[in-house]
Formats: sequence, structure tokens, C-alpha cells
Amino acid sequence: MSDIQYSSLIRERRSVRTFDGQGISSEIMEQLKIFADSCSNPYGIPMEFRFLNAKEHGLKSPVIAGTDDYIAVKLKRVPHFEEALGYAMEQFVLSAWSIGIGTTWIGGTMDRPAFERAMDLAEDEVMPCVSPIGYMAKRMSIKETVMRKGVGADRRKAFEELFYRDTFDQPMKEEEAERLRLPLQMVRLGPSAVNKQPWRVVVIDKDVHFYIVKGKGFENSKAGNMQRIDMGIALCHFALGAKEAGLAAEFMINDPGIAVPENTEYIASYRII
Repeated sequence: MSDIQYSSLIRERRSVRTFDGQGISSEIMEQLKIFADSCSNPYGIPMEFRFLNAKEHGLKSPVIAGTDDYIAVKLKRVPHFEEALGYAMEQFVLSAWSIGIGTTWIGGTMDRPAFERAMDLAEDEVMPCVSPIGYMAKRMSIKETVMRKGVGADRRKAFEELFYRDTFDQPMKEEEAERLRLPLQMVRLGPSAVNKQPWRVVVIDKDVHFYIVKGKGFENSKAGNMQRIDMGIALCHFALGAKEAGLAAEFMINDPGIAVPENTEYIASYRII
């Protein structure tokens, strides 16, 4: 995974819900398992990836067509489990794209009880999301086209709406980001639940602080908060972008205690060392 140029993958990748029906060969499946085994997270939370076949386990999702193959993850319900999962699974998603395998994050539009049975969930475990895996069809289904249009899947908020210098009162323009420009660009391009883009970043000296803008309807899910998973994706993108930019970024949880807008909460930080 270390040889992959992630910035190109982040720019190129899109969610795939319509697949071409071509099965994944055993050789490619082995490569995907290697990718899954290589995934990590800065919280040090263990998790288990499993590859599932829809026909074998009776799985279904109304938004997926053309593949029977899925990957799912389970882990203990401990502090920061959502961020850890988002961080680790995004590594898999990008690595899969690097060999032509499409994915999409699914948190709700699936037969969750069937997937949870296939994952053998224990009482203290949770399976927040799954993804189909397969080869992208030449054309999207009408359902997928409508879904992408509905959430504005290809749109992203302006740079200065997401990134700030010292306080939330000082928006950062892209040309002002200097050596942080690439990692912050990677954060901006991240996928998120219904494209809410909940991440905000405040740069104070060498510290890069991540915050979540909490949306309605995400807090009370028994399977986990999808927006916190989105924050894990953002943290992953920053780390990958920083490495590609030649920056050493040290993960930490160190709330700077600055004033925050309504419904905004501190998540984690990176220190550029």
C-alpha cells in the first residue's frame, strides 16, 4: 500500500453502486485481502474485515446492482470506534480503486440484520457500514444517477468554508495553506454521508485541529454515527496527503479550547513535526 499515490486516487475515485456483473477472480480477491489486512488506524482499535457473498449469506441492498461481493467490518463499541473504522476502511477503499475495484460506503440502505448475522456480531460489537466490491459498469443505473444528483455527489464546499487559521473567524484561502495545501485538498475531496462534508479544520501554528459539524439524524444510530466515520475518512486523507507532501504528521487528541460555532465539536489533531 505504501507505493500507491493516494492523491491521484482520491481525486479520481467515485462511489460505485452499479457493477458490471463480472465476478472477482481469486487472485484479485487475495490482493483485496492483503489490502484489508494492511489497514490501520491511529487510535489503535482492533477491527475485523470480512468478505461476504450475498448469495451465500442472503444479503441484499436496494441501491446495489451487478455484484454479489461485499466487505464488512466489525469492532468493539469503544470510544472513537467510528473514527477508527472510517480511517481504516478508507485505506481499503482507495487501495481497491488502485486495482480497478469499485466500492461505496453503505450505512443504512441494506438488510442490516442479514449482514450482522453474516458477521457473527457479539453483544459488544458493532458493524457500522459495509461496501459492495466489484468492477464498475459502463453506465450507472437510473437509481444511482438520481441518488448522486440528489446529494450533489460531485460538489464540494469552498476551501475557505472548511479550513481556518487560528480561529473560526479567520477562513483560510487555498493559496494561504502553503505546505498544508495538498493534505487539506485531500480532506476537502473526501466522501461523506449524503455529502454533508461535516469536517472543519483550524490550523494553529504547527497543529491541525479537526472538528465535526453535527447534523441532525446521525447521533442516535445503534450502529454508530456515520458523520464520525466521515471524520475518520478526513483524518485518513490528511495523513495520506501529508505523507505524500513530505510532512511528518503526529496524531494526537489535544483540544485547543478555542471558541467553536454551534453544533461543532472537537475530534482530533495532527502536529506537523
